[in-house]
Amino acid sequence: MKILVDADAFPAAMEKVLVRAAERVEIQVVMVANRGFLRTKSDFISSVIVPPGPDEADDRIVELICKGDLVITADIPLADRVVSKGAWALNPRGELYTEENIKQQLAMRNLMDELRTDGMITGGPAALSPKDVQNFANQLDRFLTRHYHPKR
Repeated sequence: MKILVDADAFPAAMEKVLVRAAERVEIQVVMVANRGFLRTKSDFISSVIVPPGPDEADDRIVELICKGDLVITADIPLADRVVSKGAWALNPRGELYTEENIKQQLAMRNLMDELRTDGMITGGPAALSPKDVQNFANQLDRFLTRHYHPKR
């Protein structure tokens, strides 16, 4: 099992949480982005740089994941692709996307996108709060406790 991160949109506030978790349980984390990303040095963190383009990182993540992996992303269409391959997706606010909830999340995302396009609503999600960071840390810890069993 490994963790892949949609790093182009990964909030800096979550980086320390992710690095601490990776080092604590000794799990490999791959940051996928179209630009250099690594701010923290760790034996458990690596990066993959993809060419510029709107879905280059998403496509590479989907190529790299295996059943049972975890992808960290705020991109719900990417989360849908990930879950359809038998992996899990976790957003930076601490919501875990699974087979049971991803289609509903995707439908809501598409509806909100349509309402924004039609000018019926404006703006996007609220800025990340300390509570969001805590929710992310807690959900990541629960996920790793339940699903990550390293072979030693």
